[in-house]
Amino acid sequence: MPTTVITRKGQVTIPAEYRQALGLSEGDRLEVALDGNTVRLVPTGSVAARTAGMLAGPGPVLSASALREAAEQAVAEDVEARSRPRPPAVKKGRRR
Repeated sequence: MPTTVITRKGQVTIPAEYRQALGLSEGDRLEVALDGNTVRLVPTGSVAARTAGMLAGPGPVLSASALREAAEQAVAEDVEARSRPRPPAVKKGRRR
């Protein structure tokens, strides 16, 4: 079993083979738990893993030209829909 040293600042180094086995990298957060006379470090997930996909859209990523074409198509459909004649509004008469 590997050993490590506590620095003046209270820091310890987790051996490389343990970090690799757990998939830990710099900046990852660990939950620290005291279990009797044992300290447990539990990964809470990396920043990358916690934030992956947060800004992803519902569909596939489109190229700039595909985005431009989609925008032009949407504008054309909107203009067409707005230029169609609307049926006359039905006026409600007074009841007598």
